[in-house]
Amino acid sequence: MENVNEKQAFGHPLPDFTLRDLAGSEVNLASALRGKKGAVVVIWSSTCSHCVRYDGYFNKFSENHPDLAFIALASRHGETAESVKKAAKERGIQFPIALDPGGTVAAQWYTNQTPRAFLVDKEARLLYRGAVCNFKYAEDPEYVPYLEPAIADLLAERPVARTETASFGCAIQSVYYILPRSL
Repeated sequence: MENVNEKQAFGHPLPDFTLRDLAGSEVNLASALRGKKGAVVVIWSSTCSHCVRYDGYFNKFSENHPDLAFIALASRHGETAESVKKAAKERGIQFPIALDPGGTVAAQWYTNQTPRAFLVDKEARLLYRGAVCNFKYAEDPEYVPYLEPAIADLLAERPVARTETASFGCAIQSVYYILPRSL
Protein backbone atom coordinates (compact mmCIF):
# COMPACT_ATOMS: atom_id res chain seq x y z
CA MET A 1 0.00 0.00 0.00
CA GLU A 2 1.21 3.49 -0.82
CA ASN A 3 2.09 5.95 1.90
CA VAL A 4 -1.12 7.89 2.58
CA ASN A 5 0.77 11.00 3.63
CA GLU A 6 2.32 11.33 0.16
CA LYS A 7 -1.11 11.53 -1.44
CA GLN A 8 -3.22 13.31 1.15
CA ALA A 9 -1.50 16.27 2.76
CA PHE A 10 -2.81 18.14 5.76
CA GLY A 11 -3.78 21.69 4.87
CA HIS A 12 -4.63 20.70 1.29
CA PRO A 13 -8.14 20.15 -0.07
CA LEU A 14 -9.58 16.67 -0.23
CA PRO A 15 -11.16 15.68 -3.54
CA ASP A 16 -14.84 16.56 -3.83
CA PHE A 17 -17.40 13.87 -4.55
CA THR A 18 -20.92 13.68 -5.87
CA LEU A 19 -22.98 10.81 -4.50
CA ARG A 20 -26.64 10.05 -3.84
CA ASP A 21 -28.21 10.02 -0.40
CA LEU A 22 -30.84 7.53 0.74
CA ALA A 23 -33.61 9.64 -0.84
CA GLY A 24 -31.76 9.75 -4.18
CA SER A 25 -30.68 13.40 -3.91
CA GLU A 26 -27.20 14.51 -4.90
CA VAL A 27 -24.71 15.08 -2.10
CA ASN A 28 -21.31 16.66 -2.53
CA LEU A 29 -18.76 18.14 -0.20
CA ALA A 30 -18.67 21.58 -1.85
CA SER A 31 -22.43 22.04 -1.38
CA ALA A 32 -22.34 20.73 2.18
CA LEU A 33 -19.64 23.28 3.06
CA ARG A 34 -21.64 26.32 1.86
CA GLY A 35 -22.25 28.59 4.83
CA LYS A 36 -20.35 26.28 7.21
CA LYS A 37 -16.99 26.59 8.96
CA GLY A 38 -16.08 23.06 7.94
CA ALA A 39 -17.33 19.51 7.76
CA VAL A 40 -16.88 16.06 9.18
CA VAL A 41 -17.07 13.26 6.65
CA VAL A 42 -17.06 9.73 8.03
CA ILE A 43 -16.32 6.71 5.89
CA TRP A 44 -18.99 4.49 7.40
CA SER A 45 -20.89 1.23 7.08
CA SER A 46 -24.35 0.20 8.19
CA THR A 47 -23.05 -3.29 9.00
CA CYS A 48 -19.88 -2.36 10.90
CA SER A 49 -20.19 -3.03 14.65
CA HIS A 50 -17.71 -0.22 15.31
CA CYS A 51 -19.92 2.26 13.42
CA VAL A 52 -23.03 1.18 15.37
CA ARG A 53 -21.34 2.41 18.51
CA TYR A 54 -21.39 5.99 17.19
CA ASP A 55 -25.06 6.16 16.11
CA GLY A 56 -26.05 8.42 19.01
CA TYR A 57 -23.02 10.70 18.57
CA PHE A 58 -23.63 11.05 14.84
CA ASN A 59 -27.39 11.56 15.32
CA LYS A 60 -26.67 14.56 17.58
CA PHE A 61 -23.73 15.87 15.57
CA SER A 62 -25.57 18.63 13.67
CA GLU A 63 -27.32 19.75 16.85
CA ASN A 64 -24.04 19.85 18.78
CA HIS A 65 -22.08 21.44 15.90
CA PRO A 66 -24.41 23.65 13.85
CA ASP A 67 -21.43 25.39 12.21
CA LEU A 68 -20.24 22.12 10.67
CA ALA A 69 -21.65 19.90 7.95
CA PHE A 70 -21.78 16.16 8.57
CA ILE A 71 -21.96 13.36 6.02
CA ALA A 72 -21.53 9.62 6.50
CA LEU A 73 -20.47 7.74 3.37
CA ALA A 74 -21.75 4.15 3.25
CA SER A 75 -18.71 2.66 1.54
CA ARG A 76 -18.52 -1.01 2.50
CA HIS A 77 -18.38 -3.57 -0.30
CA GLY A 78 -21.80 -5.07 -0.97
CA GLU A 79 -23.79 -2.44 0.90
CA THR A 80 -26.95 -1.47 -0.97
CA ALA A 81 -29.36 1.42 -0.63
CA GLU A 82 -31.96 -1.03 0.65
CA SER A 83 -29.68 -2.52 3.31
CA VAL A 84 -28.58 0.92 4.50
CA LYS A 85 -32.19 2.19 4.62
CA LYS A 86 -33.23 -0.90 6.61
CA ALA A 87 -30.40 -0.41 9.12
CA ALA A 88 -31.18 3.31 9.42
CA LYS A 89 -34.83 2.58 10.17
CA GLU A 90 -34.06 -0.20 12.67
CA ARG A 91 -31.44 1.87 14.52
CA GLY A 92 -33.19 5.24 14.39
CA ILE A 93 -30.40 6.82 12.37
CA GLN A 94 -31.10 10.44 11.54
CA PHE A 95 -27.72 11.66 10.30
CA PRO A 96 -27.11 12.21 6.57
CA ILE A 97 -25.88 9.14 4.70
CA ALA A 98 -24.60 9.13 1.14
CA LEU A 99 -24.06 5.91 -0.78
CA ASP A 100 -20.50 5.31 -1.96
CA PRO A 101 -21.00 2.26 -4.22
CA GLY A 102 -17.89 0.16 -4.45
CA GLY A 103 -16.11 2.40 -1.96
CA THR A 104 -14.95 4.77 -4.71
CA VAL A 105 -14.62 7.83 -2.47
CA ALA A 106 -13.20 5.73 0.36
CA ALA A 107 -10.45 4.54 -2.00
CA GLN A 108 -9.88 8.05 -3.31
CA TRP A 109 -9.50 9.19 0.29
CA TYR A 110 -7.13 6.26 1.09
CA THR A 111 -9.47 4.55 3.53
CA ASN A 112 -9.63 0.80 4.03
CA GLN A 113 -11.88 0.51 7.06
CA THR A 114 -14.91 1.99 8.76
CA PRO A 115 -15.35 4.23 10.64
CA ARG A 116 -12.72 6.78 9.63
CA ALA A 117 -13.41 10.46 10.26
CA PHE A 118 -12.16 13.42 8.26
CA LEU A 119 -12.38 17.01 9.47
CA VAL A 120 -12.02 19.67 6.81
CA ASP A 121 -12.27 23.45 6.93
CA LYS A 122 -14.62 25.53 4.77
CA GLU A 123 -12.17 25.19 1.85
CA ALA A 124 -12.22 21.36 2.20
CA ARG A 125 -8.63 21.41 3.47
CA LEU A 126 -7.76 18.36 5.55
CA LEU A 127 -7.30 19.18 9.24
CA TYR A 128 -7.80 15.79 10.94
CA ARG A 129 -8.20 12.16 9.92
CA GLY A 130 -8.61 9.02 11.98
CA ALA A 131 -10.69 7.61 14.78
CA VAL A 132 -13.52 9.38 16.59
CA CYS A 133 -12.05 8.30 19.93
CA ASN A 134 -9.97 5.51 21.43
CA PHE A 135 -13.03 3.22 21.36
CA LYS A 136 -13.72 3.54 25.05
CA TYR A 137 -17.00 4.79 26.48
CA ALA A 138 -17.04 8.40 27.71
CA GLU A 139 -17.51 7.27 31.31
CA ASP A 140 -14.40 5.05 31.13
CA PRO A 141 -11.43 6.75 32.84
CA GLU A 142 -9.24 5.76 29.88
CA TYR A 143 -11.55 7.41 27.31
CA VAL A 144 -9.74 9.77 24.93
CA PRO A 145 -11.70 11.77 22.35
CA TYR A 146 -9.82 12.52 19.12
CA LEU A 147 -12.34 14.15 16.79
CA GLU A 148 -13.93 16.54 19.33
CA PRO A 149 -10.64 18.31 20.29
CA ALA A 150 -9.88 18.73 16.56
CA ILE A 151 -13.34 20.26 16.05
CA ALA A 152 -12.78 22.57 19.04
CA ASP A 153 -9.49 23.73 17.50
CA LEU A 154 -11.15 24.42 14.13
CA LEU A 155 -14.03 26.34 15.68
CA ALA A 156 -11.63 28.36 17.87
CA GLU A 157 -9.56 29.12 14.75
CA ARG A 158 -6.48 27.41 16.23
CA PRO A 159 -4.25 24.94 14.43
CA VAL A 160 -5.48 21.40 15.07
CA ALA A 161 -3.18 20.02 17.76
CA ARG A 162 -3.57 16.33 16.88
CA THR A 163 -4.06 15.91 13.14
CA GLU A 164 -4.10 12.15 12.90
CA THR A 165 -4.89 9.03 14.87
CA ALA A 166 -4.96 5.41 13.85
CA SER A 167 -8.42 4.26 12.96
CA PHE A 168 -9.77 0.79 13.52
CA GLY A 169 -12.88 -1.06 12.50
CA CYS A 170 -14.34 -3.17 9.73
CA ALA A 171 -12.73 -3.68 6.34
CA ILE A 172 -14.38 -1.87 3.45
CA GLN A 173 -13.43 -4.67 1.13
CA SER A 174 -12.10 -8.08 1.98
CA VAL A 175 -11.55 -11.25 0.05
CA TYR A 176 -14.22 -12.78 2.29
CA TYR A 177 -16.83 -10.43 0.85
CA ILE A 178 -16.19 -11.65 -2.69
CA LEU A 179 -15.58 -15.38 -2.25
CA PRO A 180 -18.11 -17.64 -3.98
CA ARG A 181 -20.90 -18.74 -1.65
CA SER A 182 -20.38 -22.46 -2.35
CA LEU A 183 -17.22 -23.01 -0.29
